[in-house]
Amino acid sequence: MENRIILHIDMDAFFPAIEQRENPQFRGLPVVVGADPKQGRGRGGVSSASYEARKFGIHSAMPISQAYKLCPEAIYLPPNFELYSKVSGNIMEIMRGFSEVMEQVSLDEAYIDVSKNFTIVNKTSEKDVWKKAEEFAGKIRKAIWEQENLTCSCGVGPNKMIAKIACEKAKPDGILMVKADEAEVFLEPLDVQKIPGIGVKTAQILRASKLNTVGDLKRLSQDDMEELFGIRGEAMYWKVRGIDEAPVVAEREVKSVGKEHTFEQDTRDPELLIQTFEELSREVAREIEEEGFSFKTITVVCRFTGFETHTKSKTFKQPSKSSAVLRAEAMKLLLKFIVEKQKFIRLIGVRVAC
Repeated sequence: MENRIILHIDMDAFFPAIEQRENPQFRGLPVVVGADPKQGRGRGGVSSASYEARKFGIHSAMPISQAYKLCPEAIYLPPNFELYSKVSGNIMEIMRGFSEVMEQVSLDEAYIDVSKNFTIVNKTSEKDVWKKAEEFAGKIRKAIWEQENLTCSCGVGPNKMIAKIACEKAKPDGILMVKADEAEVFLEPLDVQKIPGIGVKTAQILRASKLNTVGDLKRLSQDDMEELFGIRGEAMYWKVRGIDEAPVVAEREVKSVGKEHTFEQDTRDPELLIQTFEELSREVAREIEEEGFSFKTITVVCRFTGFETHTKSKTFKQPSKSSAVLRAEAMKLLLKFIVEKQKFIRLIGVRVAC
């Protein structure tokens, strides 16, 4: 896995950017895509916010009522997933025109392995090769802008992890290149939560032990890391040193179908919960039947009072198209939530993925 060059391309504020493109009068204004705020009484969440809206502190997954308090004058729009999916398809097709070794990871982001395009032969050629890779990324961004009138950012790095983190730092509408010999130093000052696999709870535990930055975490031995992270310890030991061997999986088709429902009032009424969930499951089943879509993983999400959100999943050894299997297994997961958590429920949802 040596001498790789990976690009991570991510569209900038994808949903709001499309809305601003389709509605020029919204350009330069704070746009929030998500649930209806209902003058601050709405109970859904923010799907995405334009950079103008982010200046007010609005971000994805924030309660829509809180977003409204931060910026009541913003333009609040319901998601148009049909349009977003169509635009996503166009953008991914543009990227595939530049390289066959591309892995789409969501509607608006993908990895491209350009190692074969720009082979590093020796130290003398290395600088030129990285520069050409950066120029190549610029050509992709230019093509997306010219054909779709949307901006994107790109990280160029020796692996997927570095490329993704570099892309985040390049936003919006920029390129950041981090070469292999720069990766370790690049990571050191960053917050520990920037490392994939370190979530909010783990980060809190680390900070309590004065392990705030990647550099702090790097001081631990491999044995310490394995004690801290279990079976992920060895991988984490190398990640904090800028090493990530995860391959770019070419032509990975991302498919998922999901539905959610936010209750007007938090509830533990079993009849209402089960009735609503069965309808969500039927809608998902109808959609996968119409698309001829097979699934391997079922995920159920529950958001409780106070916005405490949890998921439960089941993955099968073989793909299935059975709506009966979907509905039965999803219901089992929901019932576990109801039994285990004696809290009122704000939102329920079900999603299947290949």
